[in-house]
Amino acid sequence: MIEHLLQWMPLAAAVGFILGEAYSDLRRHRKRYQDATDQLCETLREAETFTDSIHRALKQQRGVINDIHKRVVALAEALERSPSK
Repeated sequence: MIEHLLQWMPLAAAVGFILGEAYSDLRRHRKRYQDATDQLCETLREAETFTDSIHRALKQQRGVINDIHKRVVALAEALERSPSK
């Protein structure tokens, strides 16, 4: 009985070693992918805040352009109504 056990011990150890290596390899890949995902999420958050600031700036510029347009239209109408010399 012990002889059979001694014959199968190296095989069991080899299988255990292979399984352990495969498991640690999977954990290492999972950690690397998790880190990459975290970096991508951070980049996405930064891009979102950058996009928000661009939208805010564009909204402000549209408001300024709209105000200028109103004043130019009012001035053009006033010039049309004024009597010519």
